[in-house]
Amino acid sequence: MVIRVAAGIIMRDEQVFIALRSQDKHQGGCWEFPGGKVELDEEPRAALVRELEEECGIQVNVSSPFQLIRHDYSDKSVELHFFKVTDFDGEPHGKEGQEVAWVSLKDLTSYTFPEANVPIVKALLAA
Repeated sequence: MVIRVAAGIIMRDEQVFIALRSQDKHQGGCWEFPGGKVELDEEPRAALVRELEEECGIQVNVSSPFQLIRHDYSDKSVELHFFKVTDFDGEPHGKEGQEVAWVSLKDLTSYTFPEANVPIVKALLAA
C-alpha cells in the first residue's frame, strides 16, 4: 500500500520553513517540509491546505506543484506531492508542539531530511 502525502515548501525571503519530526514517528528526528496524509477521496492540494492549517496554523493563498516523489522505505512506500507555498496568511509555527525553523535555502544541507526529501532539497538548491 502506498501512502500519499502532501507537503508544503513554505517560502519567504529566500528562506524555507521546516519542522522536526517527533521521535515516535516514521523517520523521527529528521527535518521535513510540513504536510500530511492525503485522505482517500481528497486531492493533494486540498490535503496541503488542510494539513498546513492543522500543523502550522497558516491559510494557504498561493501554491504550485513542485515535484512528485515516489519512494520505497524498507517498511513502507510513499508518494509525496510537494507544493511550493509562496503566499499565505498567518505566521507558521509548530501548532502541534513540534520544533520548527526558518532556514535559508543555502543552509538546508545542514539539516537531516528523510531520504525521500533529499531530491527536493537538491532541486531547491539548483533552482
